[in-house]
Amino acid sequence: MINDLQINGTRLWDSIMEIAKIDALPNGGCGRLTLSDGDKRARDLFRRWCEDAGCTVVVDRLGNMFGRREGRNPDLPPIAIGSHLDTQPHGGKFDGVYGVLAGLEVIRTLNDLGLETDAPIEVVNWTNEEGARFSPAMLCSGVYAGLFSLEFALNQKDADGALLKDELDRIDYAGPIPCGEHKLGAFLEAHIEQGPILEANDEVIGVVTGGQGQRWYDITVTGQDAHSGSTPMPGRRDALVSAASLIAKVQEIALAHGPHGVGTVGEVSVLPNSRNTIPGEVRFTIDFRHPDDHILSAMDAAFRSAAEFETNVQIDIDMVWHNPPVQFDATCVSIVEQAAASVGLPYRQMVSGAGHDACQVARKIPTAMVFVPCRDGLSHNEAEWAEPEHLTAGCNVLLRAALELSAQTALEN
Repeated sequence: MINDLQINGTRLWDSIMEIAKIDALPNGGCGRLTLSDGDKRARDLFRRWCEDAGCTVVVDRLGNMFGRREGRNPDLPPIAIGSHLDTQPHGGKFDGVYGVLAGLEVIRTLNDLGLETDAPIEVVNWTNEEGARFSPAMLCSGVYAGLFSLEFALNQKDADGALLKDELDRIDYAGPIPCGEHKLGAFLEAHIEQGPILEANDEVIGVVTGGQGQRWYDITVTGQDAHSGSTPMPGRRDALVSAASLIAKVQEIALAHGPHGVGTVGEVSVLPNSRNTIPGEVRFTIDFRHPDDHILSAMDAAFRSAAEFETNVQIDIDMVWHNPPVQFDATCVSIVEQAAASVGLPYRQMVSGAGHDACQVARKIPTAMVFVPCRDGLSHNEAEWAEPEHLTAGCNVLLRAALELSAQTALEN
């Protein structure tokens, strides 16, 4: 392991701030949704930066971008570093973007130092990680990993009915390469933690060993519209009352399966949404997560059991996505841990509470992640913040881990 290498932290920070100008929001965040005009501008800027760094950029059918810096042996599978450039509607500057631009900074630093790697190094921008516009999250890295079909992804619709495939064409990012055929030897992703653990323990680096499982649901509660003044309380089929009871159950179920169980209702739609009409239909979403798939199944069963008690309404439960827990490759995790130790800063092993592209890609190729703290553990919020020195430290870990993986790849091949 080479211990005296340092990336250019100022350049990394400046690049993050430059991308943050695209679809900037009033309170300091970004609202750059997948395949929007802003996403195209960010992609175009990223492509230009890659080409300025001497990389060849290729794009697959789902808009996943790969910027390649050649190695001594171009036949070796590349070591890839990346994340995503799309954000939540009220997202921050760092979620995803840090991981992409940290990969680019690794390449820029290698150029500055005149270092030639054994295997090629690639920086990756995965399409639609957030799932804020097209569901589910981590969609296109999921297709790459073989978890979803190409047709499934291409035919996902946003809230306005726009198809993902049409939006890819509209912004000119439907590439010629079949998704999944671009070969990678290993994948590293740097990310803000999106939780409070590192900050609370005064630690700078998280060596991520895997990601917890997720189940996403669309729930429809159907009762009966009726007049709010002339319908007696005992005879009502109030969809909102039943929905409220079930939403409270989501909280209870998560707490009952602590400390790692979490449950969130992030979207609620009430119909007909009239002040003097009893709601006849409510739709809401559920996001259950736990690092143990057996416990995740128990949380599922507990909610379905609760739904059976709401007898005066019809309840339809559609599980739209099940992403099982994932363990990262032991060798990659060990190399990241060695790299973390070499930067001389406090670190810990940890499981990711959030989903990431790495959690999908890990099902196909050896993968590991690096976390750095974010202020108050806050993410998916305009106030999201990471300290420049922490971002630099995480990128230094990436640099050293990528060099070690490149050397090992050469020995193994």
